[in-house]
Amino acid sequence: MIIPRYHVADSRIRGAGKGLFVDEAVRRGAVIIAPDKVHTVWPESRLRSYPPDSREVESSVRWFEDWFSLTPEWSDECYVNHSFSPSALWHLGFIFALGDLVPGAEVTMDYRYVIGAGERMPFADAQTGREIVGLPWTQAVSQSARCLAELVAPVA
Repeated sequence: MIIPRYHVADSRIRGAGKGLFVDEAVRRGAVIIAPDKVHTVWPESRLRSYPPDSREVESSVRWFEDWFSLTPEWSDECYVNHSFSPSALWHLGFIFALGDLVPGAEVTMDYRYVIGAGERMPFADAQTGREIVGLPWTQAVSQSARCLAELVAPVA
């Protein structure tokens, strides 16, 4: 479920295809996307029994530990593109604004949080050319939890 009004259009990221853009201001720390209609969750061992280019693998994201959610119907949430300088943070299926977003801002996130540990994306980061390799679960969840805690901490 995408919370703010939004639209899908050509991404500003070279080679990315379509992207997801907010149509209204979103404040830092606000939820942009929340999980809903999660009807299929598989252990990674089952997911990896399918070819890498299968619908199952291509529609999956790591949700927690070695469990992946599958969304084969390709919802608009799937248009959030990768960036090593993302506008949003993925944490346990939620996507939070990393800063105040203005209308027209493209929502991006770091894919290393949503692919399996050591898994490599079939493309490099468009801005840096760096390879995108999945983080181990404990590193991904601890980093995203620390970042989220800073995002939502009351300002003193």
